[in-house]
Amino acid sequence: MGRIYGGIEELVGRTPLVRLARLEGREKVRAEILAKLECFNPAGSAKDRVARQMLEDAKEQGILKEGSVIIEPTSGNTGVGLAALAAVNGYRAVIVIPDS
Repeated sequence: MGRIYGGIEELVGRTPLVRLARLEGREKVRAEILAKLECFNPAGSAKDRVARQMLEDAKEQGILKEGSVIIEPTSGNTGVGLAALAAVNGYRAVIVIPDS
């Protein structure tokens, strides 16, 4: 059995690396080419890292407290990651899509 994690925030950034051997051969390079599979983050994006850091920074600075509501203007994956991590940490998240 693999490792059991205490919550999804522990999984952020623990994404696998895959060697792209066919690309190495086709391009005739003498280096390993690796791809980091960020889609394996809990909410499916590299932006999960950004969301986790935003929450950690806000907690450390005393901005984010129990019962806080997180409001984020975004139309992308940062909002998805922030909503997921806010939910598992007991915060309410409101994601606002800007006009521009």
